[in-house]
Parts: sequence; structure tokens; C-alpha cells
Amino acid sequence: MEVSPARKLAIIGYEWIIVLVIVVVLFVWGPQKLPEFARSIGLARKEIDKAYKEATNPPSSQPSQETDALIETAKKLGISTEGKTKAQISDEIVKAKNAA
Repeated sequence: MEVSPARKLAIIGYEWIIVLVIVVVLFVWGPQKLPEFARSIGLARKEIDKAYKEATNPPSSQPSQETDALIETAKKLGISTEGKTKAQISDEIVKAKNAA
């Protein structure tokens, strides 16, 4: 069944709702507020996408600043950090400081 050319250009259903919303927005806020409104929608969309990505992707395995400082302190004291947890490294630093 072929659709007539007039039917291809007709506005139907949800399209009327979109047109009406745009007209109402123009009357209520005016054309000056339309860019601000669009910008706020874009920012909200960006924040939603960012939150979705953070929720679905695990945090990166990059060491934090706290871990960096801990490892740096351990190396200054001559403590090996390989294969040790942060707690173990911290305990060894405390022992080394108390012994000194």
C-alpha cells in the first residue's frame, strides 16, 4: 500500500504536541528566553549522561593522591611497597617513624 504525497507531509499525533509546546513556550517566555531554556535542557542532559556513565563504569584504577603520598613517604623511608595494601604500608611507616 502506497502512501499519498499529501499524507507524507501531514503533521500527525505527537508532532502536533511538539508544535503546541513550542508555541506555548514562545508566548509564555518570549523569544529571548528560548536560548536560555534550550541551554538549560542541554546542561541537564549532559549531567544525566555524566551520571549514567559514572554509574555504569567502575572508577579508574589510577592511584589517588593519598596513595601517591603514602607510597612516596614509604620510599623515602626505604620501605618496599610492592604487593602491600595501603593499610600495610601505613603500618610500616608508623613502625619506622616510631623506631627512629
